[in-house]
Parts: sequence; C-alpha cells; structure tokens
Amino acid sequence: MGSILIGTAGWTDRTLIASGWYPPEADNPEKRLRFYARQFPMVEVDATYYALPASQTATSWAERTPAGFTFNIKAFSLFTQHPTPVKALPTDLRSAAAGDSGKERVYLKDVDPEVVDQAWERFLAALEPLREAGKLGAILLQFPPWFPIGRERKDYIVACAARVAPRRVCIEFRNKTWMSPENQEETLAFLASHQLPYVCVDMPQGYTSSIPPVVAATADLAVLRMHGHSDKWESKNIQERFGYEYSSGELAEWAPKVRELAASASVTNVVFNNCYRNYAQVNAQQLEKLLEL
Repeated sequence: MGSILIGTAGWTDRTLIASGWYPPEADNPEKRLRFYARQFPMVEVDATYYALPASQTATSWAERTPAGFTFNIKAFSLFTQHPTPVKALPTDLRSAAAGDSGKERVYLKDVDPEVVDQAWERFLAALEPLREAGKLGAILLQFPPWFPIGRERKDYIVACAARVAPRRVCIEFRNKTWMSPENQEETLAFLASHQLPYVCVDMPQGYTSSIPPVVAATADLAVLRMHGHSDKWESKNIQERFGYEYSSGELAEWAPKVRELAASASVTNVVFNNCYRNYAQVNAQQLEKLLEL
C-alpha cells in the first residue's frame, strides 16, 4: 500500500482562526503555518485560484514547513475556463486581457493567447521555490460545470498537463457527463492513458455540478477531495456551502475506500475542503486516527 497524506484546503480561514483550533501562541501567519505543518503532512492552497501567487510567498511557505511537506496548488481560474476578474491579473496584463470590451471579468476564450502564456509562465515561476524544495505536489485543475466531456476538452486537459510538465496536475470535474454511467469508463481510461490523476470527490448529489463518489486511481498519485454534504451547496455564501462536519460514521465508511485508493497508487492525498471553523482540521485528524497514520 502506498503512503497516505491527509490535510485540508487551507490553513488561513478566518473562521478557523476564530474557532480556537490554533493555540494562543500561534498568533501570526508564520506561526500558524508552522503549527499546521506539525499536525498534517500536506495542504492544498486555494488562494492561487483567485490570484497569481508571488514567488516570495512560496519561498516563505517552503521555509516554514518541514522537509517532505507537500503543497497542492489550485490552478488560477483563467486556466480552468472559469470567469476571471481582470483585476486578478498582474497590472501589466490587464489592459491586454480586457481588450476593447472593457469587461470586468473575462474567460479564457476571450483572452489573447500571449496573455495566457504570460499568466501561465508567471504562475509556474512563482511556484519554483516549492518545487526546488521538493514540496510542490500536484496542481489541481478543477474544471467548471460548463466543461462537458468531449474531444476538444480532452485535448485541452492534455495541453495543460504538457504545459505544466515536469510538474504534475490532477483533474477534478464538475460536469456530470465525465462520470455518467455511460462515460465513466472512457473518462478513467483517458486519464490513465496520459497518467493524469483523477480527483475523486465526496460532495452533495443531485446538483448540476454533482459528481458521484467514484473511487479510482488513474496514475501513481491518487487524490480525494472531501467537500461535505451541505444542503446549501449552490449558495454563494461560502460558510453555508462548506459548513458541514463529517460524522464519525461517515468517516468510518470512507476509511476502507481510502485504503483501496492507496493500494492502487504510490501516494494518496486526501483533502478536506469542508473549510468552515475547524471542521476540516478535526475531520482530517479523525480520519488519520481511523487509518492509524
């Protein structure tokens, strides 16, 4: 069985800090990351979805965590074909990205390829301190609900992986056509043929973005993201959407599935994304105990 790394999607949420999970002495960003990294072997950074990271930030992350610690990084929204605020781009790229439209938000299809190339180049360059320290895990490509299965979309996924190489990506879908009963085998075979890790998900069902909780490893890295089961999944209020704490019974049901993943991959990452107060951290520690890590 391969190694299992469990962590959470972030460590800086204000409701987490307010929850009292951090000890009183962890009273600044540096101390909080150092404390977090003593509890868990990995973390997912989602702030990079909203803005390009800075290399100085990545350098500080590398310096504040022990050897072997892993940072998974969520790809910038533009790269996964989500609407992206022009102001989220570096200042010198904004006018070129917006063009003559004057739009405040843009999609990948609307942006000059040279601007996209520049954005990718800066995104990857900023992560170099983590890569040089051996702490860069996978770059999460979470595609939107309007990204259905199809040859053009498959080609785009492969192109992203090639652009990122030798760094690696992992792939999460939010359009149910990828994992519908008739397409599931095709999707997993496609990812496996390119050695692209499929991101298994546990999430609310019955929504247009719902993906079934299929457990499958398509590469030597397996990834599972635990989103919770909020009944307000489509709320724009983040606290309502992710304010779900897994019960001990639910985690007990997931423990053998995680072992199943780990039996098929060299490394398995489990990321709790129910990031409201200390829910993710508590659940992550509970799962670690169930798995005797």
